[in-house]
Amino acid sequence: MEFLVEFWNGLTWGSIFFGLGVFLLSISISFGAIVIVMVKIPENYFSSHYEQDFLPGSPWLVRWGAVILKNVLGVLLILLGIALSLPGVPGQGILTILLGLIMLDIPGKRPIEARIIKRPKVLSAINSLRARFNKPPLVID
Repeated sequence: MEFLVEFWNGLTWGSIFFGLGVFLLSISISFGAIVIVMVKIPENYFSSHYEQDFLPGSPWLVRWGAVILKNVLGVLLILLGIALSLPGVPGQGILTILLGLIMLDIPGKRPIEARIIKRPKVLSAINSLRARFNKPPLVID
């Protein structure tokens, strides 16, 4: 009980607005990243016949630096997605986790991606987003 009293006594308008600003910034970045990636990925990305080559023709140093940065960003997006999936926290947690998984270079990620993308609500949300940008729907095996 004392914790709640101290919490409410220490709460200021500045801290409320700061928390609201951080929330709005993180959800805006999450939504923007989801839109960009889900529109830009090829329609056969989730097909078993898709072969990925990241930054072909780039020098090895640039390629490795980009791969490391991409994986770090993927982990951060997965953590943000987990936070957004908690009850009472608004946001697209499942899609943010999917976006983070897409960015990671780990073995065994394809079955996890497939389980997420095959959910009817997720697939219809992504395909309607792609339709808004005149992109074909995703092909799922």
